[in-house]
Formats: sequence, structure tokens, C-alpha cells
Amino acid sequence: MGSASREALATAKAALARPSERMGEELLLASRAIAGSAQLRSVLADPGVPEADKGRILSRIFAAFDAGTIKMLGTLTAERWSRGSEFVAGVEELGLRALAASAPAGVNIERELFTFETAVRSNAELELAVSSKLGDPESKVTLVNRLLTGASNATRIIVAHVVRLPRGRRIGETLRTTAGIVADQAGLGIATVRTARPLSAQQLTRLEQALSVRYGRKLSINEVVDETLVGGVRISIGDDVIDGSVATRLADLRLQLVG
Repeated sequence: MGSASREALATAKAALARPSERMGEELLLASRAIAGSAQLRSVLADPGVPEADKGRILSRIFAAFDAGTIKMLGTLTAERWSRGSEFVAGVEELGLRALAASAPAGVNIERELFTFETAVRSNAELELAVSSKLGDPESKVTLVNRLLTGASNATRIIVAHVVRLPRGRRIGETLRTTAGIVADQAGLGIATVRTARPLSAQQLTRLEQALSVRYGRKLSINEVVDETLVGGVRISIGDDVIDGSVATRLADLRLQLVG
């Protein structure tokens, strides 16, 4: 995002008050509507258009929305955005944050998104079915709802939104980015831990505690079993990679021998 968009998003996040599942779902719906109309996107993201005019447009187009959602959209349109696409991304992010902030206690949206992303990544046919540009969006929504039986309503809303509005992104990348936003709203970071064999609950707890201390914030651990590692562990946290896998050490040794 450009600097103006980052500032606009920070202001909007600070203004997110009394979020609800309805607000989150409506903001995601608004992001799809705005993304689908170049004219609407241009007007709402134009700093030269008076706020009162934008407010009337929002009230007319999204008349069925809750008053809190309209107010949040007004906050977003009042800010200066670097480009229209980043305005759409901002509306989408506030929708995700509203859903995360209003989730009932015990519901782990980030973990549910990770589980779904893992299933998609491990099945080429499924990945094609939910990400193909040629597929009917509503048919994709029907499919993911069947797959997400038992998941929270917030997770179903988010995944349905993702398949309706990919915005040129790959499904796996989008789900990971989305999970990151959801975790951040909950005050968490995400650590993806790859091991050759599953770790015990005790090992995961110790690892989570050690990483949380190192990074200065609580981390949510997503475990991936990857037999190609042979042994050891590979941890990814944002742009940081801690690679202690046997496969990597063997590769390094081979390079040293060749050198």
C-alpha cells in the first residue's frame, strides 16, 4: 500500500467501534460492490468529492445496511487513498477485522482458515474448483459451504467472500493474507511450523512459549507435517524463516563439499 493508504487504514482501524458479524459481512459485501463498479470506486475514493455527497451515495446504494456499517464506510471514504484498488482492500480489511473482533469466545477463525487452506493446497482439483476464473462464483460458494461444515459462520462468510472476489490473487495466498489480518485483530502473530513428524502437545506448547517471548507477542502455531524435511523443524513467521531442518543442513553440507 502507498503511504496515504496506510495512514487511511490506520485511522479506519482506530475508528472500528462496536464491530459485529453483520457489520463484517456488510463491509465485505460493500467491497465487492465497489470493486465491481469503476464509477463508484472512483467517486468514493476521490478526496475532491465532498463527504456529504459520498454519504448520500452510501446511504442510497447500501440502504439495507446497518447504520454502524454506513458510518464505518463513511470513515473509510473520508480518508485519502493512494489508489482505488487500495480503497477496496481497506474496506475488505475492515470487514475481516469486524468479523474477527465479534467472533464468540472459543472460535478460532484463523485456525479454521488455515485448515481450509491446507485442504485446498493438498488437492489440485479442489484448488481449481474454488479458484478458476471460469467457474460460477455462487457454485464455488455452495462448494465451500459444504466443505466448511462445522466451521464458524464468520469463517464461512470470509471464505465465500474470497472465492467471490479473488482480486487477481491465488486462493492460497489470499487465505494466508486473510488469516494474518484475522490473527492481528486478535493480537496474535502466526508461526507456521513444518516438521517431518507431528509434534506432541507439550512440544507445541513449549515452542509457542519460546517463540512468543522471542517475538514479543503471542503467536498462533500452525503445524504442517512435511516428510521431505527428514527431521528437524522449519519455522516461518512473517518474512522470518528459522530453518533447522535436516534437509537444509544436508543441502548446506553438499554445497560446502562441492565448494
